Amino acid sequence: MVTATQFRGSESGNIIQTTFTLPEIQPDEVLVRVTHSGLCGSDIHMIKLPLVLGHEGIGIIEQTGPACTTLKPGDRVGWGPINATCNNCEMCMAGKDAYCAHAKTYGFEGYDTQGSATSHAVRKEQWLFKIPDGVASEDTAPLMCGGGTVWVPLIEQCKPYERVGIVGIGGLGHLAIQFAAKMGCDVVFYATKGVADFKELSVAKPIDRLIITTSAQVNLGAYYDILGKNATILPLSVDYGELVLPYMPTVLHGQRVVGSCVCSRLPQTKMLDFAARHKISCIVEKYPMTLDGVSKAVNRLSDGKVRYRAVIGWEY
Repeated sequence: MVTATQFRGSESGNIIQTTFTLPEIQPDEVLVRVTHSGLCGSDIHMIKLPLVLGHEGIGIIEQTGPACTTLKPGDRVGWGPINATCNNCEMCMAGKDAYCAHAKTYGFEGYDTQGSATSHAVRKEQWLFKIPDGVASEDTAPLMCGGGTVWVPLIEQCKPYERVGIVGIGGLGHLAIQFAAKMGCDVVFYATKGVADFKELSVAKPIDRLIITTSAQVNLGAYYDILGKNATILPLSVDYGELVLPYMPTVLHGQRVVGSCVCSRLPQTKMLDFAARHKISCIVEKYPMTLDGVSKAVNRLSDGKVRYRAVIGWEY
């Protein structure tokens, strides 16, 4: 039995440190000693819940269940928001397992003790990913959610010869810029501060794919004058407001809006390989995995001051 040190949210919004005796691993589970955890804006939505924070984990496997076949003790692995899927529903069988109706996901059922802001975690082998050699754990932690989030729309919606506009240069945006550039896309990025009307901008050619990575919604109508016909708008960040679009320009120009969830398992493994080969790196702020360190990271996230991802680690 392993007693884990954990950092949880609370009703007051303050971070609390607890200890918890982890259950014995099941045949398809592994015990991971956590080394790093990424924190991002999604965690801010969880700080008033009594769950273990963090959904971008990196660690070393200490024990595997007898049914585990792909991982072994000593492997360095990472994980994102999803801990388990059913493997049997239509989405799982179509390779779209990130959309499994029965997924055990961060912030929902089955995730109260399985966050990454902890010393140890019990995880399903199914949704653990072996980290390529030569990639720093602090770079890899943000890829476990943020990297996969921008990777899917890029590989599914964007072609190398197209012009890709990226709105917001933050945790998601600075990764999207790197991935799109390495894929051969013509990349244009827009900071959102002070932007009101893009009619005044001089653009060499229209945008084919517009990726929204901002932490809060922007006025999408302001971007329509720089979009090409049949352009695609791809909103990626977490926001619980209403999505509002100009009606007739959307209809007349054949514009599309395509939502995208976190990465399914196969594209996640391809993303990690691509990131390793092309040396995709993250700009991170490092904090120790202590009550004070986690609290400082969360407070800076809440204030919108982190540049561009917060990573907490036991070695800091």
